[in-house]
Amino acid sequence: MPIAVDIDVMLAKRKMSVGELAERVGITPANLAVLKNGRAKAVRFTTLAALCEVLECQPGDLLRWEAGDSEDG
Repeated sequence: MPIAVDIDVMLAKRKMSVGELAERVGITPANLAVLKNGRAKAVRFTTLAALCEVLECQPGDLLRWEAGDSEDG
């Protein structure tokens, strides 16, 4: 997928666990794992906003586009 997810980077910078982030954002650790491992097909703006609020970052710190990495063909 051409969208890369850098939640792990922000977690490391904030010295926060996946479980703590999931609890503070209000999603399950399993759903957060799907998102952070790049397997999610979509993310709600409310979830993205909550991630940014908890991690004190911008959406661009969590998501980036990678050219030439398309799975569609």
